[in-house]
Formats: sequence, structure tokens, C-alpha cells
Amino acid sequence: MTMPFGYVSPEQVMKDRADYARKGIARGRSVVVIAYDGGILFVAENLSRALHKISEIYDRIAFAAVGKYNEFENLRMAGVRYADLRGYSYDRQDVTGRGLANVFAQTLGSIFTVESKPYEVEIVIAEVGESPEDDQIYRLTYDGSVADERGFVAMGGSAEKITEALEERYRDGLTLREALSTAVELLGRDPVTGDQRSLTAAQLEVAVLERDRPRRKFRRLGGAALADLLGVPLGGSDGEATGRPDPGERDSAAPTALAGGSHEPPGPEPAEKDKEKPEA
Repeated sequence: MTMPFGYVSPEQVMKDRADYARKGIARGRSVVVIAYDGGILFVAENLSRALHKISEIYDRIAFAAVGKYNEFENLRMAGVRYADLRGYSYDRQDVTGRGLANVFAQTLGSIFTVESKPYEVEIVIAEVGESPEDDQIYRLTYDGSVADERGFVAMGGSAEKITEALEERYRDGLTLREALSTAVELLGRDPVTGDQRSLTAAQLEVAVLERDRPRRKFRRLGGAALADLLGVPLGGSDGEATGRPDPGERDSAAPTALAGGSHEPPGPEPAEKDKEKPEA
């Protein structure tokens, strides 16, 4: 039997979609997630004060992403709605990182196999537990695959090189300052030449899930607090202010999509919305 004109095998279709998604994700700057002795640290190179790669999902759950901004922002908002509705309908303890990861995996898997274009995104869902052994870090790729990571994960850009370095340098019980210093150093390293850039507080987006905070564990680190942890001037050599929110400050509202659906700007991401309970 002759094949119809223009026939493409399912295997080739899936391969082409995967290659397309991987190329889109690689254009984004890397995000590093590292467990430390007091919780989980998120670090991204990000020059924007309005668009975030790192956001809060629920009391003890956070979200980080690389790739196409409007696509992972839609996923984040869907995750917030799912978490709020489940916590309101049942109990706040019923909202878990594992449950959110499963929801995102189903959504990404359906989009990858059914839609004409896959999402060009890679995301991490992290949940801080009562002890380091209870911490959960899930990495989800464009096709809905889920990996249960332990200790650290890197996404986007030079993720492979960063992961190799973290495998050598990571250890249990890192302090926040040690984990932050390691992440910033690896984000500033050129994956090809190995040249080192010095990243300032103004160039970084940093947040933590702090184990000892009451109920809401998520906190952004910025301004003078971040510069102090880094041991560098606030805005680099000239000491220019960053304009980032103070630690613990809630994010302002942001649009749900970026006009034109372009890839993430050079390093930035979405502002996080305050979450409200659904009306009864």
C-alpha cells in the first residue's frame, strides 16, 4: 500500500515537537533550585522588576519556570486556582506539591500530544516540609514528564553544565548564604568558555521557601537583604538601588499574558498575583 502524499510518521511528529520545545526552552536564562538547611532556595538571572520566573502557588509551595512567558504564566495561574479551590473545598493540608505536579503533568502531556504546538516551558514545583527529608522538588518538562529531584535542579539555558557542577559541589546542610553563593556563581559562568561574570543583586530574582515561617513559607529576597547575603553592593559597583520589593513584600498584580506571546525577555518573568479565596 502506498503512503498518502505528505504522510509523516507519529514518531517523527513527536520528535519534531520535542526538538521545537527544547530549542525554545534553551533560549531562556537558567533557573537554579537548591535545598538548604532552612528550606528551598530559588535563584534566576532576571533584570525585570515586573515579570517573575519564581512565584508562590500556596502556603508552602512555590513555582519556577523557564521558556515562553505567556505559556508558563497560564500554567501558574491555573495552579493557583486549583490550589485555592482544593484548599477551600477540603483542607489546606490537602494541597500538596505532588498533587500540583500531577495536574501540571496531565496538562502538559495533553498539550504535547493533541495541540499543534507544544508548550515551550520547563517548570519546577517545590514544597517545603517540616524537615529536610520531607522537602519535595518536582521537575516537569514540555511533554508532561515528571522527575522527583533531590537536593537541586537547574533548568533552561546552560542547565546541563550547571547540573554537572552542582553534582560535584552540593551537599546536605548547606546554609542559605552558601547555597546562594553557589547558585549565583554557576549562573554567572559561561558554559562554553568558562569565563565568570559577577552578578549583582539588581540582576537576580531570588526567593525562598522558609521552613520556620508561619503558614505562608514563601518569601522574596531583594534589595539590601539580598545584597548583604551576596556580600556585594546593592546595584553593583555604583551602589545603584534595584527597586526590587523588600523581603516578604507581596507581589503586585500582573497581566496574564505578554503581548505577542514572545519568549521570556532577557531574564525576566511574571509578577505574582495575590491569591483570593473563591466566593462561597
